[in-house]
Amino acid sequence: MSGHTFLGVENSLTGRRWIGPAPEQDRLAEAMAQQTTLPRPLCQTLARLGVAVEEAEAYLTPALRDLLPDPRGLKDMSKAAERVLQAVQANEKIAIFADYDVDGGSSAALLIDWLRQMGRSGTLYVPDRIDEGYGPNDEAMAQLARAHDLIICVDCGTLSHGPVEAAKGADVVILDHHLGGETLPDALAVVNPNRQDESGECSHLCAAAVVFLMLVETGRQMREAGKQGPDLMGMLDLVALATVADVAPLRGVNRAFVRQGLRIMARRERPGLVALADVGRLDGPPTSYHLGFVFGPRVNAGGRIGKADLGARLLATDNPHEATAMAERLDELNTERRDIEASVRAAAMAQAEERGLDAPLVWAAGEGWHPGVVGIVASRLKEATNRPAVVIGLDGDEGKGSGRSISGVDLGASVQRLTAEGLLIKGGGHRMAAGLTVARDQLEDAMARLSDLLDRQGAGAAGPADLKLDGLLMPGAASVDLVEQIEAAGPFGAGAAGPRYVFADMAISFAKRVGESHLKLRFGDGLGAQLDAISFGAFDTGLGAALEAHGGARFHLAGRIEINSWQGRRSVQLRLEDAAPA
Repeated sequence: MSGHTFLGVENSLTGRRWIGPAPEQDRLAEAMAQQTTLPRPLCQTLARLGVAVEEAEAYLTPALRDLLPDPRGLKDMSKAAERVLQAVQANEKIAIFADYDVDGGSSAALLIDWLRQMGRSGTLYVPDRIDEGYGPNDEAMAQLARAHDLIICVDCGTLSHGPVEAAKGADVVILDHHLGGETLPDALAVVNPNRQDESGECSHLCAAAVVFLMLVETGRQMREAGKQGPDLMGMLDLVALATVADVAPLRGVNRAFVRQGLRIMARRERPGLVALADVGRLDGPPTSYHLGFVFGPRVNAGGRIGKADLGARLLATDNPHEATAMAERLDELNTERRDIEASVRAAAMAQAEERGLDAPLVWAAGEGWHPGVVGIVASRLKEATNRPAVVIGLDGDEGKGSGRSISGVDLGASVQRLTAEGLLIKGGGHRMAAGLTVARDQLEDAMARLSDLLDRQGAGAAGPADLKLDGLLMPGAASVDLVEQIEAAGPFGAGAAGPRYVFADMAISFAKRVGESHLKLRFGDGLGAQLDAISFGAFDTGLGAALEAHGGARFHLAGRIEINSWQGRRSVQLRLEDAAPA
């Protein structure tokens, strides 16, 4: 539903146009508020998420058993589960070949944890990002096949025809979610909701969710044989982490995975996640925000600039001392990664600006840019421009790059098409993210063609400066109860953005710069109710200076409401994102 300019704000203090809900969305919210007695701000969020009036109550309490797809609905699933069980029962040697990101690490940890509970172990192999690149390679697979009976590839393998062929003497099972090609590798089983011959009903699952479904199927097969398998519900913490970190859309079963997984995480039972929470200085149970911005970057840091298997090993360990040491190392690597990223980001942004930020594709390529940070920098460019973005590090005759997409634009399919057309040496991915290798002398042509393909999907149509808002809120109505009720519509993230509200015509009673670039505020409506606000990075834009020097002027303030816990007291604060003169 397209919206309308909200409160007449065409150019806010950060240069954005404010877009409010469309009239039909407002009408749906109104009807829902009347029929369900749910608070109006919550109804506005549910209406935006496309929840029908009669589904509202059920949506707020999603049950995994109602939403979990039948694993056997995926091709090769029964065969894969059967082969894994056979290997366990015959005490065969099992290798797990995993991608080096959070989804790959979580997928590997799920299997290692499950095998441990079955009294077995598995050899973990994670390729080095720089030396080996993404996915299985001939040499590693041949080596693993010589010492193992079964190789399980997780979060990779769907396009690995040669490496699967090289695994002579071992069976290969692939559990993946990346876009499949026209033909599949000659593996014993390829379980992937994004195979071309799949219905697409489960295409929004990350690899860890596919692994989880395979474990659900092994549990079913064991029960049929009169045996009891491990408790799978206790493993949803890993599925939740992967779902959020891999930016899978938080709808349907994904939403239930994350909600249930966060509950399990709060019990602090998995040493790796406990160590991550402690090193990230969490003062309460993790939220989906922490999974994406505290845990995810640290788990990823090993694969980006350190030892590739460190994240997977941390998630899989059952030893608290080992977990603490690994989490501290990943924390150091993450700090190092941030420094490398900052210099690449500045150069990439300058180059992209020169090329123009309103094209359907925003891209940049630079000499020696670290392959471990190009994906994050692409993410930053995408956020800054609301356009798909690709960032490439050049080395010799080739460039290795990573891309991130915006909602509604399938980047993986376009990258795959470019590969088929011979403009890329290799490339693949899924809707929201892709990786590619390109010859230096084909770089300009490849990016022009990619821009053209993305333009046809509407990539150039979104306003880069639109801030989408759910509606108005008064300070007196922003209670802890309301925030908790709104959180029941979450978790929020990819494909289900959290709600933003506007506090209109507010007087600022306190404004102070904190740290290098943040702003703390207190504001009210003059009727007695006051709210605190924090605006991170406010002084990186015109927002901080304008509000700090408010001089008694009144403002419309936009952002997300959240609960701030301090010394046992819980209060509501606004995470301020934008403002406009009232």
